[in-house]
Amino acid sequence: MPTIIIKSPKNKEFFSGVSAVLPILIGVIPFGLIFGILGLEAGFSPNQTFFMSSIIFAGASQVAFVKLVSSGTVPFITVISVGIINLRHFLYSASIAKYLAHLSTPWKIILAYLLTDEAYAVSIKRMQEKKENTVFHHYHLFGSGITLWLTWQTSTFLGIVLGQIIPEELNLGFAIPLVFLSIIAPEIIKYKSHAICALSAGILAILLNNLPLNLWIIFSSIFGLIIGVLFDKTPRKSQQ
Repeated sequence: MPTIIIKSPKNKEFFSGVSAVLPILIGVIPFGLIFGILGLEAGFSPNQTFFMSSIIFAGASQVAFVKLVSSGTVPFITVISVGIINLRHFLYSASIAKYLAHLSTPWKIILAYLLTDEAYAVSIKRMQEKKENTVFHHYHLFGSGITLWLTWQTSTFLGIVLGQIIPEELNLGFAIPLVFLSIIAPEIIKYKSHAICALSAGILAILLNNLPLNLWIIFSSIFGLIIGVLFDKTPRKSQQ
């Protein structure tokens, strides 16, 4: 019976997704721990911090949300800022949609919720393979996504537990921007357009820092995105 279960095409894809994402958990676990602690540091209750991870389920967005709310940013600006951070998911959805077109609506909703940077990265490679029948490839995304979700919830919970026993004198609020920088730094180093985007957004953020309602966040983010896109579309001289 166990052999039959393992050889099932659905289970094979599911456990393939689980194993593919396991190495990434090395970075997810400490990030979740830190977020659980920082949520309490920012003034959120244990329940609010935990359900934030369950509902939003997006590390960068959660860090930004905590930072903006704790600094007194108005809800409208907070929602727009978090939305801008999540714009990349439109690109993920566009590239993965053709592989999920045959699924029912409930399946699409579940996979859309579980779609993260890490799950997309490992599962899109599998879906692009033509070696085997692709009918059950969505189980690969389900396996990677649910593994990340369970790990994120568990690490957040443990962070909340730790956060309640860590002395307030330590004041770990400074870790919020450090965590955010650790998220975006690899991308900035990897792509020139991302570096240009971050640099231009940072400069404008400094110049507009005194705008009311923290509007500098939206203006600098949009400006950085535009500059990054324009730079990426600029023709490069071929190297010969």
